[in-house]
Amino acid sequence: MAGHSHWAGIKHKKGRADKERSKLFSKLSREITVAAKLGDKNPEMNPRLRSAIQAAKQSNMPKENISRAISKSELSEGKNYDQLKYEAFGPNNTALIIESLTDNKNRSASSIRTVLQKKGGRLGETGSAKHLFFSCGIIRIKKIGIDDNKVLELTTSLDAKDFSINDDFYEIITEKENFYKIKVEIEKKIGETMYSGLEWRPYNRINLDIDKVKDFIDLIGKLDELDDVQNIYTNVNLNES
Repeated sequence: MAGHSHWAGIKHKKGRADKERSKLFSKLSREITVAAKLGDKNPEMNPRLRSAIQAAKQSNMPKENISRAISKSELSEGKNYDQLKYEAFGPNNTALIIESLTDNKNRSASSIRTVLQKKGGRLGETGSAKHLFFSCGIIRIKKIGIDDNKVLELTTSLDAKDFSINDDFYEIITEKENFYKIKVEIEKKIGETMYSGLEWRPYNRINLDIDKVKDFIDLIGKLDELDDVQNIYTNVNLNES
């Protein structure tokens, strides 16, 4: 899913074929199933499940698919998924953090390594790329019917890390450990968010020329096609692509 970064926006603008939509729903369903399996089946009592359901709704996933994914958590007691984080490098000194949710660690690592190598990249050792990123909570709220000052005051009172105003939404960045607490408070005061999740953000972004950006987007696309890959984060500036 490549997180909900600019890459996710690029895919959305280009539209999704039925095959792409099916793959996306499969990844969303897996996250819902795992979240329900690891915690309460009631999303009101399980922040991770609530976030997963919100992400599914944002992607127009049918309600019956969501319910089926929750029910599946009770039918897959013998099947365990591991959450893995891979640190990697693409061409031109680009850095990547790739999150996977897999029932086969060897398959996951092998498939990711193969895609990277074909595109001039490589898997890195633990800690080799992570220091270029910070882990944080991201909360986005639609701007419709909400006053800028109200959101700013609420964000300040909750000790969020950062706050920005975009064309269509407000973005609130939180410390990782405060994410769910702040998310709950925002939902109490403002209502359901348009997106929320834990992400890896780069401390600094690097710029590539247009041809290299296109090649890099192709690399991310190939990684995103892998069933085990859930999210991809990068330090490349994709805003001009």
